[in-house]
Amino acid sequence: QVQLVESGGGLVQPGGSLRLSCAGSGSIFGIYVMGWYRQAPGQQRELVAQVTRGGNTIYADSVKGRFTISRDNAKNTVYLQMNNLKPEDTAVYYCNRVGVLVRWGQGTQVTVSS
Repeated sequence: QVQLVESGGGLVQPGGSLRLSCAGSGSIFGIYVMGWYRQAPGQQRELVAQVTRGGNTIYADSVKGRFTISRDNAKNTVYLQMNNLKPEDTAVYYCNRVGVLVRWGQGTQVTVSS
């Protein structure tokens, strides 16, 4: 069964950093564009960053210049380096393909608060 497992979340003060990881099977990653999504309480899930197999990236305006997405194709893992975190970044973060979604993982909670 295809599975995505996110990790690396936590509680951090504004201005701090976190690095999220997402591991999955090769059948999930393959040639697909992978993305990091987030969902804040009462809001819809949104795509914040995406990366192609070749390493090309696209970011939402809200995280541009602060977040960096990367992937290790050999390890079937995608990362999200988050710097200069703001309270509005507080959400559950998920990874998944972009476009052809698979079953969502449990996500990892990121809380930015002083």
